[in-house]
Amino acid sequence: MPKVGMPNIRKPQLVQATMTVIDRVGLHSASISLISREAGVSSGIINHYFGGKHELLQETMREILRQLSSTVTAKLNDLPKTAHVQRINAIIDGNFVGYQARRKVANTWLAFWCYSAHDTELKRLQKVNEKRLISHLKIELKAMFEPEQADIIVMGIASLIDGLWLRGTLSPEGIDVGKARLIINDYLDKQLTFYSQKQTYES
Repeated sequence: MPKVGMPNIRKPQLVQATMTVIDRVGLHSASISLISREAGVSSGIINHYFGGKHELLQETMREILRQLSSTVTAKLNDLPKTAHVQRINAIIDGNFVGYQARRKVANTWLAFWCYSAHDTELKRLQKVNEKRLISHLKIELKAMFEPEQADIIVMGIASLIDGLWLRGTLSPEGIDVGKARLIINDYLDKQLTFYSQKQTYES
């Protein structure tokens, strides 16, 4: 009979082992055998707790997204709801620092990102993350711009976050969060200036 509470120990252990193995050998070579060996358990444990490798991969992706959501939410909760630029920077930081910046986490996410084009569930999880990012940004930007303009800027910032994260993950130096913040804020400042001048002209 399995020990009470063991799933709460084994499941996170296997998720961490999955990320370590993907970081080392890549997604396609991350076999159940390698993952179980990394976790120090038998291969049958993965089938017992997850039903197989595919379900373990999905849970690994969910854990990365849970950590991201938790980080961004915590950062936003520390700021006044009227501090819109600061809150946008908190969203940026949440995507680039802490848990998300760990090499094995970033490389696992990159592997999933590529693979999601051929996997329905991973694609769905990517869409959930994308919608969450856009929702966070819309709340802040719609308080600063007209709705139509805000929607355009949301997509601009979301694209910059994704692009800078991808470049940083592929770079040997890793993600430079200071530079990412500088680039995105420069884009936002230009939009604020343009929008302010447009309103002055139209009035």
